[in-house]
Amino acid sequence: MEIIGRLLYVFDGRHRTIALRNLALAFQDKDLKERERIARSVYQNLGRVLAEFSFIPRLNGQNVGHYVSIEGSENFKQALEKGRGVIFLTAHFGNWEWMAAAFPLIFRQNCHVVVRPLDNWFMDGIVERLRTWTGNQTVPKQKAMGRIMRLLKNGQAVGILLDQNMAWQEGVFVNFFGELACTNVGLALLALKTGAPVLPIFNIRQDNGRYRVIIDPEVTLIKTGDKDKDVLKNTELFTRIIERYVGQYPDHWFWLHQRWKTRPWQVKRMKNGINGIPE
Repeated sequence: MEIIGRLLYVFDGRHRTIALRNLALAFQDKDLKERERIARSVYQNLGRVLAEFSFIPRLNGQNVGHYVSIEGSENFKQALEKGRGVIFLTAHFGNWEWMAAAFPLIFRQNCHVVVRPLDNWFMDGIVERLRTWTGNQTVPKQKAMGRIMRLLKNGQAVGILLDQNMAWQEGVFVNFFGELACTNVGLALLALKTGAPVLPIFNIRQDNGRYRVIIDPEVTLIKTGDKDKDVLKNTELFTRIIERYVGQYPDHWFWLHQRWKTRPWQVKRMKNGINGIPE
């Protein structure tokens, strides 16, 4: 599986350059040799994700424990008992696809994962079928807010990956590894409006190839009564959680994505100076 990643590292010059540039931004204390080592490991992890993704149809309730273990299941059960649904905060980290696929097999409850449909309809159909194989449902991110609110009202679990770049009109700028990164405000808005508990969930690949899924305790939200400020501060809070995991396991994250593509100087107009950037 890792040979796929090694080949991609050699031949995918465009994304290799993006990964090395991102690593240079995030880890200025690491030399080029160390950043290249991390980048190669990132590609190897991507190779594993691609190979293991096709294995999802073989996962079932009897064998899932051989591949995935859960820590913090009590945090999920306690959050679920509140009756407001659950929002899982996660990222393109480890094997996020396997983590999602394992969830209904372990908890006997489906999860609804917010996704961006692929541009190629044929490939999107294949990916959609694999993502929903074990019982999960996907929620297309375009105009997803209303559907997610209904799901939470009905006590459902919703997974949101909060680690991708946004256009400046759709997000706020928060600190991510010392650089301002434009980040989706949807999760913060949902949590503040619905009162649904937010649980960070991440998976760590073990030396034996298994994945250890960690469900952290509910995040305590920041509530000052100022909506714009609360959205910004909680988005910062969520991003710090992602940064903590990525900093500890840098080879697990998807550095090939242009996380810092949108820059503050591109902002032409921001209401009420929500980011502290003048109009």
